[in-house]
Amino acid sequence: MLRQKLASFCLLLLALLSHFGLHVATGRGIGDKHCGSTFCGNLNISFPFGLRTQTHSCGSNFNGVELVCENNRTIFPMKKGNFLVKHISYVNQTILLVDASLEDDNCSVPHSSSPWLNPSLGVLGLNRADMNDRGEIYVVNCKTKMNNSSANYIDASRCSTSPSDAANGYFYFLRTEAAPSDFHPSCTFEALVPITPSDITGLSTFDIYQRLLKGTQFKWYFPNDAKVGDDGWQQWNSVSHVVGSLFLGLMYGISLYIRSNTALILHGTSIEGYFVDAPSRGVQIFCVTITGIILARTLLGISCLAVLIIRKLRRRHLSIDDLIENFLQSQTNFMPIRYSYAELKRITRGFKDKLGQGGYGTVFKGKLRSGNLVAVKLLKESKGNGQDFINEVATIGRIHHVNVVQLIGFCVEGKNKLLFTIS
Repeated sequence: MLRQKLASFCLLLLALLSHFGLHVATGRGIGDKHCGSTFCGNLNISFPFGLRTQTHSCGSNFNGVELVCENNRTIFPMKKGNFLVKHISYVNQTILLVDASLEDDNCSVPHSSSPWLNPSLGVLGLNRADMNDRGEIYVVNCKTKMNNSSANYIDASRCSTSPSDAANGYFYFLRTEAAPSDFHPSCTFEALVPITPSDITGLSTFDIYQRLLKGTQFKWYFPNDAKVGDDGWQQWNSVSHVVGSLFLGLMYGISLYIRSNTALILHGTSIEGYFVDAPSRGVQIFCVTITGIILARTLLGISCLAVLIIRKLRRRHLSIDDLIENFLQSQTNFMPIRYSYAELKRITRGFKDKLGQGGYGTVFKGKLRSGNLVAVKLLKESKGNGQDFINEVATIGRIHHVNVVQLIGFCVEGKNKLLFTIS
């Protein structure tokens, strides 16, 4: 019955994952489900792009990327900051983007991160048009002004009225190749900005802004085996892409989980780029809560397991002690005296005078209060249920000869080595 329930649950889970992978994780479908062409200023807007006012009238039929038209300027919206669309080539499938804050010429610093981090792209993919030059730089805000010896930091202030000051912080450009150790603790991450070419070593602030104002060209693409069904959702022509979409969905979930924990705990202290598209505060708190529950249950499980192991070991030692005790009490013919481990240690002066080594342990010389000399054998750790100790006690106890020593005492104390004395 249990196996049938597990099998049914697994089938249901697989069906849900398949539906999620095909329809949600990979975004909306692609194809001819668009709203036609329109203009924003002199810029033609056609599929896979559409203006927000235009796509609202299309409803669920639109499967592209929404752009915004403001004052005859086409805006590529981002979660933080925006890009201006300067040119679109539908033949080459390229789009030229410039940080919107730079176009305003108001001394502001760039705040728009690379557009491929935009979650609203759906199934549309974006790559740099020139794959050999995929340069990016960090924009950071530091509470402390960097000195001239900080070669990795390039001042991002481009005019005297720049917002970079003691009140708002000091803005700098930082190479993405910089080591985490070069990231000053007073600095926080602002944006991951695309730039062409990528190497900014030795460049001045003016040179960097000249490159940023030229914009960055991106090339869009769709998966080769993707098409759109009559319902407007994406479909795949091969099993490999179904598996691939499920895998990508799983990887995105894991990435979201890791970034949520990292962003909430270390937000503003990393240059790894995780915080560019940091999950919402609610998602972060949810993921950290799940982490806390998992850690708490893990610690509780380890603690319970440790308690069970300790109890089992104690019961095992107690059962061995009881077995030996019962055996000795049953041997009325020689009935040895029980000594404590501390007493035997005192008798042998801390096991200093070694007489020899036997098969089951080491023999030490000792002296009783009466003055009689004794030999104390410190046994190796007893194996099994203490039968080896019992066998040796029984062997010595049964032998009565003038040339053979007589058993007069023993010691058994939990984890301590099993001991007995002979005289």
